[in-house]
Amino acid sequence: MEPVPLNLHNRAAPATPAMAAYFDASPVATFTIDAEHVITHWNKACEATTGVTAADMIGTRNQWRPFHQSARPTLADLIVSGASEDTIRTHYPGKVRRSLLIAGAYEAEDFFPHLGPRGRWLFFSAAPLFDAIGNIIGAVETLLDVTKRKQAEENLHRTQLELENLVARRTEQLAQANRRLEDDIRKREETEAELLRRNAELTELNAKLTMAQEQLVQSEKLASIGQLAAGVAHEINNPIGYIFSNFGTLENYLADLFDMLAAYEKAEQAIAEPQARAELEAAKERVELGFLKEDIPVLMNESKEGIVRVRKIVQDLKDFSRVDARQEWQWADLHRGIDSTLNIVANEIKYKADVVKRYGDIPEVECLPSQINQVVMNMVVNAAHAMGEARGTITISTGADAELAWIEIADTGSGIPKEILSRIFDPFFTTKPVGKGTGLGLSLAYGIVQKHRGRIDVESEAGKGTIFRIVLPIRHPKEDDQQETGRQDRQA
Repeated sequence: MEPVPLNLHNRAAPATPAMAAYFDASPVATFTIDAEHVITHWNKACEATTGVTAADMIGTRNQWRPFHQSARPTLADLIVSGASEDTIRTHYPGKVRRSLLIAGAYEAEDFFPHLGPRGRWLFFSAAPLFDAIGNIIGAVETLLDVTKRKQAEENLHRTQLELENLVARRTEQLAQANRRLEDDIRKREETEAELLRRNAELTELNAKLTMAQEQLVQSEKLASIGQLAAGVAHEINNPIGYIFSNFGTLENYLADLFDMLAAYEKAEQAIAEPQARAELEAAKERVELGFLKEDIPVLMNESKEGIVRVRKIVQDLKDFSRVDARQEWQWADLHRGIDSTLNIVANEIKYKADVVKRYGDIPEVECLPSQINQVVMNMVVNAAHAMGEARGTITISTGADAELAWIEIADTGSGIPKEILSRIFDPFFTTKPVGKGTGLGLSLAYGIVQKHRGRIDVESEAGKGTIFRIVLPIRHPKEDDQQETGRQDRQA
């Protein structure tokens, strides 16, 4: 509050009743001092604020006593003394400032612990009093009890602290929520790990499925061999037939020889007699001993040839099925495998098509030979079945470059319509009547070639024939075959 200015021309001049009434009526605690620092006025509001009566204060220099335990200048004293601003700030560090309304006046705010029972916060201001010619003849100081405001500020500060504490708690709650979120993320990661584990299980199941597919390959192979069993039996029966026939004839020849020998034995004692010699000669003519000597070696050779053919067929069947072979990658002669396969399926082909071989110069290929034989058999049998009524030609060509070898099987059959050409490698897809095919032959062939990191190209024109080209890497890439098989099967 702005201090009340007074123009006192003489400090010794007694206060008029009007002046005293003015001070006493003011609700603002006010006291004045003269140039000698003697209290001249101490109004009732000042009595109420300080608890000290005017009678005890007027005429003394004890203006410090209500506020401090020891003597020290009040703000009014410093102004009367003409203290510099730095000196004033020394007495009230960080609490005093110049008044913006009254020249030469200062105002401050401080806590006085000895004022009242619990101390009080006062806002106080002091202004100089001048005489008519501008000399300082005293100072007036006003006091405003701002304890309640300070308490309100403290309450506000306390509220602010509470708010800050609340913010801290909320921050902690947010931190807890964040930790819960992190827990959720961790649980999600655990869930993802579980999904990965299940994916691994699915991968394992896929590997088992791949094994099942390989077993299916073997089953299909057995089914194919079963279909060819009649033809193989027929091929074996031909040489076996004339073997038995020749050996029957051989038995008769041997019986005659035994008769001849018996005659020799009977005539042995009388060999010098003309009659015995005649009988021996007759026996020789009867059994045609000379012819027997010529025919028996021929029969034996034919029998041997038949046996060799049987052995060759059985060996080719064994090479094709590889029942005694380990399923490991090995270097193999593709031409030998093709020849063995053609010998096995000869009965399926010979009545429908002629086979033309145009073998090129190819090195051995690192592969699974029995599976490559399976592919060739499926292709050749399909080519034979595609001939229809007219006899056709199946041409098997081979070749190689620096890294790849290829087998080309071309037929002059009915060809494949364009609308189904893209589906011929699908499992269980077949154009044969029900019960005539499984629809797995080309699908399995495709899977086998993919497993070998190769490819199958096909060209076909309806009514003109089909060309299958099997391309294989000469050296199999060194990778995890199981994983590669699973990936390629998925691609297939």
